[in-house]
Amino acid sequence: MPYREKVAWLSLVSMVVVFLPYFVWVKLHPPTAALPDLRQMALYAVVSSGWALILGVGHLILRRQAPEEARLPLDERDRAILHRSRTLAYYVLLTGMILVGCVMPFSAAGWKIVHAAVFMIVLAEVVNDASVVYHYRRQL
Repeated sequence: MPYREKVAWLSLVSMVVVFLPYFVWVKLHPPTAALPDLRQMALYAVVSSGWALILGVGHLILRRQAPEEARLPLDERDRAILHRSRTLAYYVLLTGMILVGCVMPFSAAGWKIVHAAVFMIVLAEVVNDASVVYHYRRQL
């Protein structure tokens, strides 16, 4: 498995493992306090820190397992895969931000908009990572 595919798997799994429980919790227990709700912000900070920690440790482990492969520059195939994946993720993010910024203010407020925006950012990143994995898998 190529190093960049391993990195995409790491990012994809860490996002799902950390943010899926967060969004389920938020859906089941919506915040009732007005913005800024420090408890909700602290929960998000813990979740984001956990995600960063998992990514950091995972990157260190991957680099120790294959240091020479981690230092290789991107070739044409890697660039093409990243370009396709980022393009798809950009469209997901753009659509989500239009919904959050242009549609939701007429029907929702406060934490619903904040969580929708964060969800769309996470979804765009998941789409990016899943697309990278898919394209590497497809070429095997």
